[in-house]
Amino acid sequence: MLSLSDHYTLPKLLRFTLPSVSMMIFTSIYLVIDGFFVSNYVGKNALAAVNMVYPIIMIIGSIGFMFGSGGSALVAAMLGEGETEKAKKTFTLMYIFPMALGLLVAIPAFIFLPRICILMGAEGELLSDSIIYGRVLLSTVVFFIVQMESQIFFVTAERPKLGLLSTVIGCGTNIVLDGLFCAVFKWGIEGAAAATAISQAVGGIIPLLYFSFAKNNKLHFTHTKLDWNDIKRSASNGFSELLSNTSSSIVAMLFNFQLIRFSGEDGVAAYSVLMYVNMVFLASFIGFSSGSSPIVSYNYGSGNDKELKGIFKKISLLISITSLLMLFLSFIMAKPLSHLFVGYDKELYAMTVRGFYIYAFSFIFAGINIFSSSFFTALNNGKVSAFLSFLRSFILPCSLVLILPYILGIDGIWGTLVLSEGIAFFFSILCLLIFKKRYRY
Repeated sequence: MLSLSDHYTLPKLLRFTLPSVSMMIFTSIYLVIDGFFVSNYVGKNALAAVNMVYPIIMIIGSIGFMFGSGGSALVAAMLGEGETEKAKKTFTLMYIFPMALGLLVAIPAFIFLPRICILMGAEGELLSDSIIYGRVLLSTVVFFIVQMESQIFFVTAERPKLGLLSTVIGCGTNIVLDGLFCAVFKWGIEGAAAATAISQAVGGIIPLLYFSFAKNNKLHFTHTKLDWNDIKRSASNGFSELLSNTSSSIVAMLFNFQLIRFSGEDGVAAYSVLMYVNMVFLASFIGFSSGSSPIVSYNYGSGNDKELKGIFKKISLLISITSLLMLFLSFIMAKPLSHLFVGYDKELYAMTVRGFYIYAFSFIFAGINIFSSSFFTALNNGKVSAFLSFLRSFILPCSLVLILPYILGIDGIWGTLVLSEGIAFFFSILCLLIFKKRYRY
């Protein structure tokens, strides 16, 4: 079994992070599966509704990613310093507090969901479908928070394969229920929402049960107390991940608003398909970055500079190769994937394929951008990580999407995603060079 204190060769690093990559990909498949069944068995208006609402769910779910990333860096550093008991107490607190916080946020979101959807431009059938889908998913969003943070904590607990198994079970539940509820029982948007909500609950309950009863594991739930200092440190360190996910969701809402203005519900549906592919592709970057973060934190905490340098070089190489591969795959898969989701509508299909060809170039830059933010989080430098995340996921896309569509039309919306990643790439490289001596990587 691999340990955080091991020396990591390239094959060993791949073996350790593969479960995290797989977990993130399977998690992203939740929405993709919904999109496929909703589009083909309910219709393109319902597909647009899913894309309208899911950013709200992701904003709340990102609470788990914040405390998973920030808390994991803190707990892994404690383990590296030999403070095992303190690590267990902090680990337990990092589950209790996010669940309580998520519940407090989910209640007003449930109440004010209709108003939020109207502000985003939804009306008529699109509005009613969005409300139905969103409120069903909000009923299990606390478990989604647990699922999000467990993807990282399973790695810190040196049980990445169990994390993968938990995610596969949740994803498998979604596939089976989507097929039954949408294709067989014809329950429409309600069926798709119920399938996703149940699968998210399954994906959250499994890690709660494991960490409650696996007392022989390095990390498990124990008696703890409210420690505002640990909460503050974890939240501030993982804030970049919350900021990145929240900002991306807000940007998605803004994109939807612009798409409705420039191309109607067809534009929102086309954007949905692009985001499905985007989630699956970027999930590999996120999974690899978050999967390697505990190793970075451990070696930084233990002062093993030589190992830290080696890890940094290997990750940079893998990210660069994968980025080019994704660009290549995007061009090959543009037409087949577009046909899979919206092949029943020629105009929508053509719009989606064109968006694919433009958006594909963003993958050249996205990998390094995601890794850079995650890397600084692992080094407990939340400020730099937050700066890079906020720049990439909010400032640049929000600014550009308000300008480029008036110059290039709908192509300006797809181009916004590429230009945002390109500019953020420059700042990511700059920060990595500036802090190289300070952290000795």
